[in-house]
Amino acid sequence: MQEQKTWNQEPATNNTELHTAIDRLAPLATTSRDLIKQMDLAYKLAVRMIDYCDTDLDARKNDKWDRSAVVKARKTAETNRQMAVEQLKQVRYFHKQAFWLAERFPDAELRDVEGLVALVDRTKIEANDWSLTPGRYVGVAPEEVDEDFDFEEALREIHLELAGLNKEAVGLAGKIAQNFKELGI
Repeated sequence: MQEQKTWNQEPATNNTELHTAIDRLAPLATTSRDLIKQMDLAYKLAVRMIDYCDTDLDARKNDKWDRSAVVKARKTAETNRQMAVEQLKQVRYFHKQAFWLAERFPDAELRDVEGLVALVDRTKIEANDWSLTPGRYVGVAPEEVDEDFDFEEALREIHLELAGLNKEAVGLAGKIAQNFKELGI
């Protein structure tokens, strides 16, 4: 809310407010990333627990296990998790964009930035046959490395998903084999 009030005031002639906002948002961006990881992990553990109870412990056979309520609660939890993650990602997004802007225009003045903007005069435009194609002037931006990418976490998620899919595949193979056996094939 404070950031919104700051930005709605008179336009600044330097990046002081932008740098202040970046400094204030930095710990929030880090915290939001950590909260997203924790929420994803908690959700995955809860889903695994439900699946374990449902399949391995045969909870379906118990009168107290309300399958429809469990499915409904699981869908509600997934929807709420997605909404919370999207909100938390907004903090990181604005921090990243403010940092990007301050990095490219540190003095709050228009300047050449490869792949983004080029200041050219009429003589340069005339030398390019009056072409206003941006690529003739701007060039290609260097590839950026996503510093927020957590390789370990991505690999862990892939491993968990693969383990779940393998378990599901074994169960399906067993059901298919049973169906073939019942059909006499």
